[in-house]
Amino acid sequence: MKALRNVSRRAFLKASGGLALAFYLPQPLAQSGPGRTVSTGVSGAFSPNAFIRIGADNTVTVIVKHLEMGQGTYTGLPTLVAEELDADWSQMRAEGAPADAKQYNNLFWGEAQGTGGSTALANSYEQLRKAGAAARAMLVSAAAARWNVSASEISVSKGIVFHKPSGKRATFGELAADAATQAVPDDVRLKDPKDFTLIGKPAARTDARAKSNGSAIFTQDVKLPGMLTAVVLHPPRFGATLKSFDAARAKQVNGVEQVVAFSTAATNGVAVLARDYWSAKKGRDALTAEWDESEAFRLGSADIMNQYKSLATKPGLSARKDGDAETALKGAAKTLEAAYEFPYLAHASMEPMNCVVRLDGQACEIWNGEQFQTIDQAMVAKQLGLGAEQVRIHQLYAGGSFGRRANPKSDFVLEAAAIAKATNGAAPVKLVWGREDDMRAGFYRPMYYHTLKAGLDAQGSLVAWKHMIVGQSILTGTAFEPMMVKDGIDGTSVEGAANLPYAIPNLAVELHSPKIGVPVQWWRSVGSTHTAFATECFLDEVAREAKQDPYELRRALLGKHPRHKAALELAAQKAGWGRPKKGVSRGIAVHESFNTIVAQVVEVSRKQSSVKIERVICAVDCGVAVNPNIVAMQMESGIGFGLSAALAGAITLKEGIVEQSNFHDYPVLRMNQMPKIEVFIVPSKEKPTGVGEPGTPVIAPALANAILAMQGKPIRALPMSSQGVTFV
Repeated sequence: MKALRNVSRRAFLKASGGLALAFYLPQPLAQSGPGRTVSTGVSGAFSPNAFIRIGADNTVTVIVKHLEMGQGTYTGLPTLVAEELDADWSQMRAEGAPADAKQYNNLFWGEAQGTGGSTALANSYEQLRKAGAAARAMLVSAAAARWNVSASEISVSKGIVFHKPSGKRATFGELAADAATQAVPDDVRLKDPKDFTLIGKPAARTDARAKSNGSAIFTQDVKLPGMLTAVVLHPPRFGATLKSFDAARAKQVNGVEQVVAFSTAATNGVAVLARDYWSAKKGRDALTAEWDESEAFRLGSADIMNQYKSLATKPGLSARKDGDAETALKGAAKTLEAAYEFPYLAHASMEPMNCVVRLDGQACEIWNGEQFQTIDQAMVAKQLGLGAEQVRIHQLYAGGSFGRRANPKSDFVLEAAAIAKATNGAAPVKLVWGREDDMRAGFYRPMYYHTLKAGLDAQGSLVAWKHMIVGQSILTGTAFEPMMVKDGIDGTSVEGAANLPYAIPNLAVELHSPKIGVPVQWWRSVGSTHTAFATECFLDEVAREAKQDPYELRRALLGKHPRHKAALELAAQKAGWGRPKKGVSRGIAVHESFNTIVAQVVEVSRKQSSVKIERVICAVDCGVAVNPNIVAMQMESGIGFGLSAALAGAITLKEGIVEQSNFHDYPVLRMNQMPKIEVFIVPSKEKPTGVGEPGTPVIAPALANAILAMQGKPIRALPMSSQGVTFV
């Protein structure tokens, strides 16, 4: 979700409407924020700032402003605090922050709180280190005052404050009450990286035990007194609206309490509320409804692709123009052309969309795996006629998201609020989408079509490159459009192509953004999901035509991008590139997304008429690797996620209706299909960059290039199963 990295603050507030209560704090780093003062609290806890709470029991709780959906924020962010606090890792805890952009805004987004664009750790890196350093300074001051010694004589290590000359020592918990009386320092000095004891080292995940023993709280675990579960009947076609419904049979289902119609800015439908999910689902299945489809979307996938292919023959809006690609192509000694097709994709997170809402007089309380606090808070407030401050959101764990829970229209969260309102707040409502709802009524990675042309001179050097991209904008019609669509160019549609790092003297990238009535939004690694495949696969085709090694060609073209080159070289070296392995073919790709560079080499072999992925070698430059284990986990996760889409993922439409419904017809990678993965981290002193998404876009082109090397035939459409490629 790179789209969300550098949003203009004023433009965001103006476009979003209702968000003006949030404001940017340039000094939230080590100071008490609004609404949170330094106090011992009812349990004697020490809270030096909005991010840290040290209890008398010696636990250090970090209030994490970003959603934990599996990517490791509840480990990475506490590591930053623990490092500067000199805490022992065993005493660290994590807790989700409330929706409060005044204190917990994403520093890259201005006055907005949320998680996306692989920004969680990157935007928090200095902020939470300073918060930890401030807490440490106050503990030291408290110890110095208690022992009547100079603060300069006091040391802190692994959660113990001690004074060597006298032998006195105390835990954080023992000093908490005294530390709360100390002044919050105006400025703190951060550690030199050479002195890090936790950053850059593996550490156990703070959420591992709870997720293993079942004590972790997800939305589905929330149970409130009198709560009803809601299941929704959505229109079968996008854009259709409810005309009428008959709830007689639904109300006869045992456990069904109420049936209500609702409408929001994003969705509409009929909700069946029951005492449990199964009763609500049976009630929903018994409903009959009539829909107004006069404005409904009715095209099929083939119809859309035909429109895209026609558009690709016409000039588009310029996203990048270096030199004169058209003239260079005409004068080239040899030219190549290729076209690549990409389907719609579902997010298919393991926990489908859900949300709990309780209305209480003039307030709304929400429990959710919350990814877009500020947007959701404002949208719900508008739906209910409340002020944003009257909407309280509890951030729980989420069982995956891949961008889906950060919906710019707050679709399923608004549904839950609208249903609760339709029942006059008589009972708390837990909205539950089943897998079929998630597949058919959700938002998707857009379908795309790419055409590329390249020109080679007489020596086989690449002198021209023209890239046309056709696909829906994910920003059009959202609060982000005014500041993130420039001159008609949605930057998320061309990222990875418009910033291609290769030294090509004549390079042009153009874009068409047709308006299609299929709801779309960001999907893990956003535009790079398709641009990386098109550019990296086409470059391999160029290498074959020029009779050059694809690795060496990339190296030669990356002279001005040393970080790309270093990642590429590391992956190739670890894979043994240039040293053939009997029965094995290799493919390579390198791509930057979210300021992180990832290079991958895929090894494949032929097993009868199928392809076996033997090994994936991944090199990543993500700046300082705060927790190398989590970096490796996220590379592995991104590779698995990307393989799911590359091998078989596709959402297809027939007369406007989504054909897929569950994992039987939208398969994801099975355990036995997961290849051996080796992850290598490029040493770096740069500030951390994202790791949640950058592993995803590289795997498909690296795999396709390995298959090209094996069979000599390029793959130009995804999923690969649609091209007759089978895998074991």
